Amino acid sequence: MNQPNRAAVTTSTLYIVPTPIGNLGDITQRALDVLSHVDLIAAEDTRHTGLLLQHFAINARLYALHDHNEQQKADQLISKLQQGLSIALVSDAGTPLINDPGYHLVNQCRKNGINVVPLPGACAAITALSAAGLPSDRFCYEGFLPAKTKSRQDCLRALSEEPRTLIFYESTHRLLDSLADMVTVWGEDRYVVLARELTKTWETIQGMPVGELLKWVLEDENRRKGEMVLIVEGYEKPIDDDFSPEVLRTLAILQKELPLKKAAAVTAEIYGVKKNALYKHVIEQNGQAQDE
Repeated sequence: MNQPNRAAVTTSTLYIVPTPIGNLGDITQRALDVLSHVDLIAAEDTRHTGLLLQHFAINARLYALHDHNEQQKADQLISKLQQGLSIALVSDAGTPLINDPGYHLVNQCRKNGINVVPLPGACAAITALSAAGLPSDRFCYEGFLPAKTKSRQDCLRALSEEPRTLIFYESTHRLLDSLADMVTVWGEDRYVVLARELTKTWETIQGMPVGELLKWVLEDENRRKGEMVLIVEGYEKPIDDDFSPEVLRTLAILQKELPLKKAAAVTAEIYGVKKNALYKHVIEQNGQAQDE
């Protein structure tokens, strides 16, 4: 069994150390070893990190490194690393640089030939993706959507035909606006998984078409509280004119008893095709008006 020792921490090295996103039990032994033995810890919020270190009885020198001072302070940390100090970089939760400070420091370390050692660990985006039930072999991490409506909708339009699974972070105050804009830009049927408060007491993972998800969130204010990840299914090109005769024959039979939209939905479920594409196909082929 490997025992903690100072040999695992080398001089003139920057360690990228993930910290728990909620459950403190998720921190790794290696992360604790590094945090215990480095000369300095560069933290997004020294008070927040101080509480984490106190919980694990780690005494360490803390140095504030956040979005507002990173470019100015990075040079000082580079100098300390060049003098032989070992430094751990942490954010408030999860893996540094993933929508957290650290890019400028790591970039300068690489340019100056300073050793950068990343530790694996907690990341809300990957944690949510692993439980979403959507394709995870190819995905696109987008971070937070823009705060302004027009910019947010422009961003969503640019991603409208992205075939990979999409990952967004979202805040309590903007969740409803973002879901509403997804409905506006993508329609109500795009499947979205809301992963909220991951690893914490009120962890919730709920997936449904985005129109239904918006209604579900509106039903209970608690469903839009906390830290959230949105996992969105990738775009699938509709098959407008490649439906088999069996599909079209079933649809025609069902239309005798049901409105077109309902008939298309039932047919789509039977044959595993896209209901919107099937509905659009009939409209375009027959010039039939929407019957709902």
